Amino acid sequence: MAAAYSDDLRDRVLLAYDRGMTTNQIAEVFQVSPAWARRVKQIRRETGRTRPLRPGGKRPSKIDCARLAQLVEAQPDATLKELRERLGIQCSLSAVWNALHKLRLSFKKSRSMPRSRTVPTCSSGVRSGCSGAPASTHAA
Repeated sequence: MAAAYSDDLRDRVLLAYDRGMTTNQIAEVFQVSPAWARRVKQIRRETGRTRPLRPGGKRPSKIDCARLAQLVEAQPDATLKELRERLGIQCSLSAVWNALHKLRLSFKKSRSMPRSRTVPTCSSGVRSGCSGAPASTHAA
């Protein structure tokens, strides 16, 4: 990511606006894009800020992690959608997943549980994918 323009350049661009120069003139004189020059002016007008914001930042989470942990403990097989509804907040499913990840909770099956038993679904004399023909019958 590119670094922010210097404070000195921002001050000179804003001073040029204050002296009545147009956006295109400012862009040409200071070798900046017209869009950047307009944004600097707009930010000063709307917020009073003339310095760039620090990069990055942390967004506050809407999800109460302690409450989420209680919900998962009460019903470990709940889906993300069910957990979101029980929390009673409006957020994305990925936000719920990220909170679970932060708590080191997952949806993976426990290795301590016994394996699922696989049971044949058709009679023993019928091959898989055939329409009732015995397994020993092959077309030559």
